[in-house]
Amino acid sequence: QVQLVESGGGLVQPGGSLRLSCAASGITFSTYGMGWYRQAPGKERELVADISTGYRTFYVDGVKGRFTISRDNAKNTVHLQMNSLKAEDTAVYYCYAAGGAGGFWGQGTQVTVSS
Repeated sequence: QVQLVESGGGLVQPGGSLRLSCAASGITFSTYGMGWYRQAPGKERELVADISTGYRTFYVDGVKGRFTISRDNAKNTVHLQMNSLKAEDTAVYYCYAAGGAGGFWGQGTQVTVSS
């Protein structure tokens, strides 16, 4: 059974930082590309950042220079370090794994940026 469990969300003031984590089980983690998506109220789910099995990273323009995605294959974990947070970063953040057995989603973690 594949499980992706996100953690690290919460309420933070504008300009603050959060570090999201996603712990994976039930997959051969090192063979899966990993990504973070987000969905704000009334909007479609969108890709934020992803990291390949070869550690190549991609970021959408709105988070470049502020967010950093990383993976730890020894701990089957992917992280998203979010700095200089803005109100428009408020959303539910989802972890996604893509590999040979298909794609899998976590349940999401809420990030709220507000003063």
